[in-house]
Amino acid sequence: MDTITSASQTVSSGFNVDISRGERNGRVSSEWFSRPDDERYLSLGELFGAVKSRADRAHARTVESSSIRLEANRDNPERLELIVSGNQRPVAPTHWSYSQLCTLVGAPATYMRQLPAPLAAINLQHGLLKHRGELVKTLEMDDGRVELRAVTGPEYGRIWDHELVSAVMKIVGNGTGDTIWKVPGLLDWASMTHNPFVDISKDTTTLYASDRDVFLFLVDDTHPIEAGRLPNGEPDLFFRGFYAWNSEVGSKTLGIASFYLRAVCANRNIWGSENFQEISIRHSKFAAERFAHEAAPALTSFANSSPAAFVAGIRAARERIVARDDEDRQTFLRRRGFSKSETNKIIETVFSEEGRPPESIFDFVQGITALARDKTHQDTRLELEGKARKLLESAA
Repeated sequence: MDTITSASQTVSSGFNVDISRGERNGRVSSEWFSRPDDERYLSLGELFGAVKSRADRAHARTVESSSIRLEANRDNPERLELIVSGNQRPVAPTHWSYSQLCTLVGAPATYMRQLPAPLAAINLQHGLLKHRGELVKTLEMDDGRVELRAVTGPEYGRIWDHELVSAVMKIVGNGTGDTIWKVPGLLDWASMTHNPFVDISKDTTTLYASDRDVFLFLVDDTHPIEAGRLPNGEPDLFFRGFYAWNSEVGSKTLGIASFYLRAVCANRNIWGSENFQEISIRHSKFAAERFAHEAAPALTSFANSSPAAFVAGIRAARERIVARDDEDRQTFLRRRGFSKSETNKIIETVFSEEGRPPESIFDFVQGITALARDKTHQDTRLELEGKARKLLESAA
């Protein structure tokens, strides 16, 4: 396992945070809300064992689409089965692979599921016989019965879920505190402190896997980083975090996102996020090579990096004064594409939270991200967050 060091002091208890600053990121929370207990894991070792086991029982092959036969199950006429060339045992499609099969032949999956199995089989068979692609790649798994986990194009570049988990484990260990990287603690709303020392349970874990994907979120929240002071004189504390995801059956890309954050609440919202960076890789022909040469090294670099550059950037943004009166503030924001209404709201927000109007780049960044948090439309929110990020980077 790669050696990891931290420039920050280790804490033994919770620490005060100001989550009114930075961005709120709900990606992990959406995963947390949607995962049943059997998709939640308490350690990376347990997660790896589950996804590696299913990969060991799976095999991929490329076949002619016209050689796939569909028929209704003899014992259950409402259920479809496939006979794939080279395997005389019937193959049962999963919910996901059935959708892929329908997409492949241009049939709406929702409608096809409403048809009686014999009629659906006739329609799909016709589509496969007329399929212009001719070749398809199947992923089948023998788990007592043969299950069709995925149907993709022949150039699909599969990155196995266990390969991502293994790459993460080489950097962070088991994700349970055996290294500085771990499942995050919890924000206490009453005291506004982030407590890193919370037991990992089915309710608190951020390590997930289903039959179609894997997702994990880890932080270094026992080594908070001070990046300036709050208006009340207390330190503005951050810690590092990242999440990663993949689907070996083609339901999503492979990706890694790294950032600094101030807290994680019970429903796994990320609060006070700064310096968000993301790499995503489509499962194209050379996906495995890109993962080996881009994503994995980027994660290693972030995990082993010093926070000095981040702290210096925040400090520079705090020290760079760009507006000294109301006219300066209006001009500064309007020249950067903000409407008159948005400009006034940003200034009012900073005044409300800081007790003074914005002066530095950091002040304006906090006002913009606060405005973004109130936007219900994702596109608008992301646009504002992008402007805030660009402005912060300009101070470095």
